[in-house]
Amino acid sequence: MSAAIESRTPRVYARRSAVLAAAAALVAGAALVTAPAAEASPPTPVSAATARTYLGELTVRAEGSLTGYSRDKFPHWITQSGTCNTREVVLKRDGTNVSTDSSCAATSGSWYSAYDGATWSAAADVDIDHIVPLAEAWRSGANTWTTPQRQGFANDLTRPQLIAVTDNVNQAKGDKDPAKWLPSLTSYRCTYARMWVDVKHYYSLTVDSAEKSALQGILNGC
Repeated sequence: MSAAIESRTPRVYARRSAVLAAAAALVAGAALVTAPAAEASPPTPVSAATARTYLGELTVRAEGSLTGYSRDKFPHWITQSGTCNTREVVLKRDGTNVSTDSSCAATSGSWYSAYDGATWSAAADVDIDHIVPLAEAWRSGANTWTTPQRQGFANDLTRPQLIAVTDNVNQAKGDKDPAKWLPSLTSYRCTYARMWVDVKHYYSLTVDSAEKSALQGILNGC
């Protein structure tokens, strides 16, 4: 601590504390917090080099049909422990200073969305995104899985498949693959591509040619 700071009187400190408290109260009332409070933290994906290798091992095939698809065929969010379901676990994992009630619902905290750089103070403003969307998985081979296999995919906390992000950004992504949608925060695109390939490789899902080309372009620049 500098001599100038050390020489401040208790009255100066009290005045400064009051100003900081007032500022904190204003921030607490806002839905969108301007400064990032935390980085989202799903499991770390494979390296770019490994992702490039994995991408070369994936079967290239035109996307299949959505015939027969339903989100109900990928049961989520399932109970993970106690009263906490998968969404609640990810909100706790990816947030900062998250408080929950007796049913495990988040009552306070902040969530940084790595897709767009926004930070939110209300859990209702946050979606849990499937990195590889459920419909995309269906078109890439999950249509042949059993319901328990699809449930495992939809609630996978072990691989980098789930992440807390801004709700309307997740809705804009929909079921698009990286040839059609990427995070607006360009600094996160390498991580996103690594996550996508990591998940698809683990689950032996296919890629179409445009999807593979987009992923190659990103990973080659990582």
